Amino acid sequence: MESSLIQQGQKAPSFSLAGVSPQGEVMLTEEALRGAPYLLYFYPKASTPGCTTQACDLRDALPELQTLDGAGLRVIGVSPDPVEKLSRFLQKQALTFTLLSDEAHQLAEAYGVWVQKKLYGREFMGIERSSFIINAQGDIQAIKRRVRPADHVHWVKDILAQL
Repeated sequence: MESSLIQQGQKAPSFSLAGVSPQGEVMLTEEALRGAPYLLYFYPKASTPGCTTQACDLRDALPELQTLDGAGLRVIGVSPDPVEKLSRFLQKQALTFTLLSDEAHQLAEAYGVWVQKKLYGREFMGIERSSFIINAQGDIQAIKRRVRPADHVHWVKDILAQL
């Protein structure tokens, strides 16, 4: 199973997903993101404590998230929430980056983050909180699975310092 997971150095999977940005509703594709590095992070559910911590920390650190050559990092959050819920989350938390809706979890499956989870003895399918840094050419440069929300920005900064 582990060998089927996406690996560092591979091309980022193509996608076309609806979402919301600070400017309003968007339709975003992987191809449209080429030309600049970006962070694609998967989170389980908008407006929950861990997801709010993660999103707000990214929002606050965004001006500092740059590669060694000074290129700014675009941040894209992905969850199985519908666009309407993402819109409320973005507005309530004053997020300054795009959130995408992957209700059919196709992108999550392509990245190997739609997994069997267990909570209080109950098993279900859901998002494994994970992050992928993708370069301007569309290659996956870094992968972090089982992200801890409070440590996420630190990991992103460490990776960017190496790129």
